[in-house]
Amino acid sequence: MPDDSRTAETRPSPDALLEHAEREERGRLRIFLGAAPGVGKTYEMLMSGRARLADGIDVVIGIVETHGRKETQTLVEGYEVIPRLEIDYKGRILEEMDLDAILARRPALVLVDELAHTNVPGSRHPKRYLDVQEILTHGIDVYTTLNIQHVESLNDVVAQITRVRVRETVPDSIIDQADDIEIIDLTPDDLIKRLEEGKVYFPNTAQRAIENYFSPGNLTALRELALRRTAQRVDEQLLIHMQAHAIPGPWAASERVLVWVDKDPRGASLVRYARRQAERLRASWLALYVETPHSTGLSEQDRDRLASTLRLAEQLGGVAVTIPGHDVAADILRYAAANNVTHIITGKPRKPRWRQWFDGSVTYDLIRDAGKISIHVVSGDAQAQAPPSRGLTPARPPRLDIRPYLIVVFYVVAGLLFGELLSRVLDVRNIALVFLMAVLASAVTAGLWPAIFASVLSAIVFNFFFLDPLYTLNISDPESAVALGFFFCVAIIASNLTARVQRQVVAAQSRARTTEDLYLFSKKLAGTGTLDDVLWATAFQIASMLKLRVVLLLPENGTIAVKAGYPPDDTLAEADIAAALWAWEHNRAAGRGADTLPGAKRLYLPLRTGRTAVGVVGLDNDKQGPLLTPEQQRLLDALADQAAVAIERIQLVADVDRAKLAAEADRLRSALLTSISHDLKTPLAAIIGAAGTLRDFEDALPEQDRAELLSTVLDESERLNRFIANLLDMTKIESGTMEPNYAFHYVGDIVGSALHRARTIVGEHKTEIDIPSDLPMLRVDPVLFEQVLFNLLDNAAKYAPPASTIRLQAWTDNGVVILQIMDEGPGIPAADLERVFDTFYRVRKGDQVRAGTGLGLSICRGFIEAMGGTLSAANRTDRSGAVFTIRMQVMPAELPNLGEPDAGDQNMDDLA
Repeated sequence: MPDDSRTAETRPSPDALLEHAEREERGRLRIFLGAAPGVGKTYEMLMSGRARLADGIDVVIGIVETHGRKETQTLVEGYEVIPRLEIDYKGRILEEMDLDAILARRPALVLVDELAHTNVPGSRHPKRYLDVQEILTHGIDVYTTLNIQHVESLNDVVAQITRVRVRETVPDSIIDQADDIEIIDLTPDDLIKRLEEGKVYFPNTAQRAIENYFSPGNLTALRELALRRTAQRVDEQLLIHMQAHAIPGPWAASERVLVWVDKDPRGASLVRYARRQAERLRASWLALYVETPHSTGLSEQDRDRLASTLRLAEQLGGVAVTIPGHDVAADILRYAAANNVTHIITGKPRKPRWRQWFDGSVTYDLIRDAGKISIHVVSGDAQAQAPPSRGLTPARPPRLDIRPYLIVVFYVVAGLLFGELLSRVLDVRNIALVFLMAVLASAVTAGLWPAIFASVLSAIVFNFFFLDPLYTLNISDPESAVALGFFFCVAIIASNLTARVQRQVVAAQSRARTTEDLYLFSKKLAGTGTLDDVLWATAFQIASMLKLRVVLLLPENGTIAVKAGYPPDDTLAEADIAAALWAWEHNRAAGRGADTLPGAKRLYLPLRTGRTAVGVVGLDNDKQGPLLTPEQQRLLDALADQAAVAIERIQLVADVDRAKLAAEADRLRSALLTSISHDLKTPLAAIIGAAGTLRDFEDALPEQDRAELLSTVLDESERLNRFIANLLDMTKIESGTMEPNYAFHYVGDIVGSALHRARTIVGEHKTEIDIPSDLPMLRVDPVLFEQVLFNLLDNAAKYAPPASTIRLQAWTDNGVVILQIMDEGPGIPAADLERVFDTFYRVRKGDQVRAGTGLGLSICRGFIEAMGGTLSAANRTDRSGAVFTIRMQVMPAELPNLGEPDAGDQNMDDLA
């Protein structure tokens, strides 16, 4: 065992090695962090970039905002600057960093200003820090700038200091990913001087900034935040370095305080001392409890006291940590070395010296083996224990359970009877093994103290019934006295060891069950797709594992409401509603046993993720005393974390769906308004103009001009009629009320009818038709099918130049009739081959192409799919042009084929 411990201490941390390997595979990130705008982050980034350029490194500027500062603009000169990407947003052209151009250029280092920037809608990523992460994954180093007020975890603190809520934030994980953080510091007086000189903002803006945001007090507080956050990251890097290189530590680069607590009543006093010591050292601190196999035998009173002590540590700003272990001192030192702890606080030993010889002393072991860690031994005060839970009466001490002792008596009596049988054939000293077996059985089934009772009872029974003189407690033979003494010692030692192994087995089985339950719970959450299923599974799992009544509450309409419970319960008293709402709003525990609203029936705890609180869980039972032991608190934390992530996942999916629906609705609304404003207004204007001219100048106009004007009125009226018909058809398709009127028809007849109807539209084009006369008849709605062909012909006429050919051809293939409409236009961009069928989508076209509504092709696909076919778009391979392909399944019960002899190419004049 000692060898294993030494090996573990000298073995590098797998997590640290994995993180180091991941960093090697990606680019390095360096953040120039400032306390406020204007401290010179961009300037320093550009200067560092110039130094890398001088070293022969390939450096480019991804994006840098000079804000009109001459000295910054001067530094930009000499760099290769990646051209910015122009994005059209609501009629305005905005510029963003061109991520694809940077990845294609693949420099060694790219400079990216303003990490917290929000990209223009339509960019690949909504935030610039996501662009930076993608650049890093391609192995490109990044220099970037960031102000401390943009760090997500400090957002509330900054708002409290400056009374300004910053909306653009980056997650703390970005800071944690940084390989280097360089503080760009400037004293408040120097920064205010720069403001007054107009080096940060324009003079009128600078004056308002000085009066509000840039006050000396604000700047001093922001400087401290920046320095502290950087020191925290540097401390984490030091710890990772030590773990990756198996450096035992501690390295006293920064102070860390650990206080060891157990069931001792002085625990609260030790925690308060640790808080004061950490405050003096300006260090982080934690309270550590080592859960050993003996912990399973703690009384309820000891458990309550331990839970209160750990809860006190959290209330005082420390971290409560519970770890499993066997050797308390060795586990404390191992944890301290792994986490770079420099000070350990423990209580003065209270055991008598003779007990320390047998049980050992954690304090003396810590002092002996601490190495470079300072050990603080504190007397403590047993009267200053943590306050009991409010609103609750103290738990009664458990009554003695005599059942294990009755079982022990049964084992010893059974051993006596068996020994009487064996005494006739065996030496009396061998019968002691029978009673030793009874002792071991007692230790396995009843525990330590019943096993010790069995040892004493077995020694007495063995002496009384088997050692001379019989039936007395006297011993005449000295050898028998020695044998009895050794039997008693062996029985005590064996019972102790067996009971210890039994406790370890019970603890291991309990952890295995807990791990299995957590795994199954996470698997269940991963497979749920609705919020109700997640809430019900969470409530049931918490109730079954912690043996508590559970309610789950989520925010709703500005308050909080019960969404699930186990057992089912949807009614809460006013005190409980107030406690749940307070827990939600303040992200802290409230209700039974908490410091806030302790009169509530339940204890309410927020369900938190890395972003925010997503709900509240309420717990209660019928017992008195604290609801949760330290083990149960850890288990609840694990369950609550998984549930919170699952709830947030469901909510984010719903938010994304709502955002998609809203965006689609906005797109359709905008397209519809644009289409109506153009496609209704244009024909109406032509009709009004032609009709007005006829009314005012009818007598003066030649007959030919009057005929042209009447033709214009008719053509534009038909165009308007088609537009309204398309709108009505699309409404039918999207509402699902389209019901085709099926009948068997020959495709050539429907094609001829569509061509005749579209003769004015395709009049400037040549039309070729290749439809075999023996083509099987199709079960279609002729009106809908003709409308499809009409829309496709109209689309071909729009994009194909005059005098070009529009070709219609059909054939059969494995029971499918295939009909193609081909034109000789410019074709369809590859990215738009599927999008052309979207409602109101229009491919960009030249000025000479008349505008469409963006409905025709969408209607075509809707009609064809309603009749059981498919419609697809592609580009011609023999020349430029688009080809639309209709595929219709031939029904098995069809009419005979027509036998017209005329087959082959025809032209439109023949059909007319």
